Amino acid sequence: LLLGILGAPGLGDPGPLEDVVIDRYYIPKICLREAQMGDFIRYHYNGTFKDGKKFDSSYDRGATVAGVVGVGRLITGMDRGLQGMCVNERRHLIVPPHLGYGSIGVAGLIPPDATLYFDVVMLDIWNKNDKLQITTLSKPERCNRTVENSDFVRYHYNGTLLDGTPFDSSYSKGSTYDTYVGTGWLIKGMDQGLLGMCAGEKRSIIIPPFLAYGEKGYGTVIPPQASLVFSVLLVDFHNPKDGVFLEHLEVPASCKRRAVTGDFVRYHYNGTLMDGTLFDSRTAQVNMERAPRDGHIKGCGKKQGKALGALQRSSSSPHPPLPGDKIPGSAVLIFDVHVIDFHNPADPVEIETVFRPEGCNVTTRDRDFVRYHYNCSLLDGTRLFSSHDYEKPQEVTLGANKVIEGLNSGLLDMCAGERRVLIVPPHLGHGESGARGVPGSAVLRFEVELISMEEGVPEGYLFIWHGEPPASLYEQMDLNKDGGIPADEFSTFIKTQVAEGKGRLMPSSDPEKIIADMFRNQDRNQDGKITPDELKLKSDEDQEKIHEEL
Repeated sequence: LLLGILGAPGLGDPGPLEDVVIDRYYIPKICLREAQMGDFIRYHYNGTFKDGKKFDSSYDRGATVAGVVGVGRLITGMDRGLQGMCVNERRHLIVPPHLGYGSIGVAGLIPPDATLYFDVVMLDIWNKNDKLQITTLSKPERCNRTVENSDFVRYHYNGTLLDGTPFDSSYSKGSTYDTYVGTGWLIKGMDQGLLGMCAGEKRSIIIPPFLAYGEKGYGTVIPPQASLVFSVLLVDFHNPKDGVFLEHLEVPASCKRRAVTGDFVRYHYNGTLMDGTLFDSRTAQVNMERAPRDGHIKGCGKKQGKALGALQRSSSSPHPPLPGDKIPGSAVLIFDVHVIDFHNPADPVEIETVFRPEGCNVTTRDRDFVRYHYNCSLLDGTRLFSSHDYEKPQEVTLGANKVIEGLNSGLLDMCAGERRVLIVPPHLGHGESGARGVPGSAVLRFEVELISMEEGVPEGYLFIWHGEPPASLYEQMDLNKDGGIPADEFSTFIKTQVAEGKGRLMPSSDPEKIIADMFRNQDRNQDGKITPDELKLKSDEDQEKIHEEL
């Protein structure tokens, strides 16, 4: 084979030629393969005589030429001139008569002893022994699973012929191509090329014609015997038999309880497609029994077994698209979930005694007045309130509806100096609506320490006697015996009874206010003094009310 490179004047007349003259006037920078004897090739050409007169052209016929090179199916000069060509290479060939149509020519087309001039561009090269060529362009670090036969895949692609001519693209359609793998819905080469891919992986797949559209081609866009090049991005995939896949990223060491069916869960989540596209991020709450019916997809209801504070990644099988365009049809969804807290509507207050003093004989009861310190937080550790932020401990009368029910319950039966941890479910806390600084449906954690306690009085009482009250109560209370009891005499008498242990006031941080309230209750006409007719024990008043009702 003579590879003659002609000079600047052009092809001209080289005189009698012994072999084909080849001018490689365009050679692509990248040449992955050269045409060899026995290869199938596809090319375009213009054929002219020395004077430039055209005798044949594949362009004019609107179809490329396909055949096998080097096996005698072409004129000898063309057979030789095409060997060694790269895809997209362009050559000028001069074929002498004895390597063309010789002294006979082609009747009505090519005269005898004609030298032929060809301008050729190589478009495709393949061999029947070729295999699929797969090049991984990029691959995510995390790849828990790869595509298998019968999987449903969603992918983007750009499709070109081997010479770079584009014929199709999913990007131009604005949607992924969605189909099953290994079921005959795809050309064989694509079926094979998608196997083993990870979601988010990019591949270049070169498919020989016998694994693509073969001798028939496809319409006007893919000619017969064309090799195809696909640049593929796998967006996601699943199998119709898939369930929800759970991956525990972090489970707290102190996980004493896990969510079960019927629990009410509050959680943070990021929702993404398998290619990482974020479609939603928020704090949510859900009843584990009602999840599939209350606007949550079924996969998001499967948090059973989650520990408080656990981080979990879950993949949910496809579902119909939600309103808007953030979630396409047949999309696999990934949720990164952080459980904030959970509870069951039947939960009581959970009480853990951290420290209890020895010799604890007296404990708090309903109506007792207590002083205590506390730290309040959410179950995920978020700090809400603390009595240590103030100068004095918190003070409250138990059972007076001054604190949430769960905290009130947790303070009962405590000794002074005792420390507890209380877990208060929302139905015994601030409920679904929450409170200032407290989210709705939040489970609260209290660290409490009882500082002191005072024995209380029954509900509705401000003062009670430890024994029977004096028979002549009014006379003893009227200290100056003037027939009227002003506020100062009343206050002095009550304080004396307390000091002598004969009775006790309702516990309070302000005893003077309690005594003042007692005086106002007895001074029924509000004239500043209590008369004998006005003074009545509460027990007597209660009895009178019973008689009136009867």
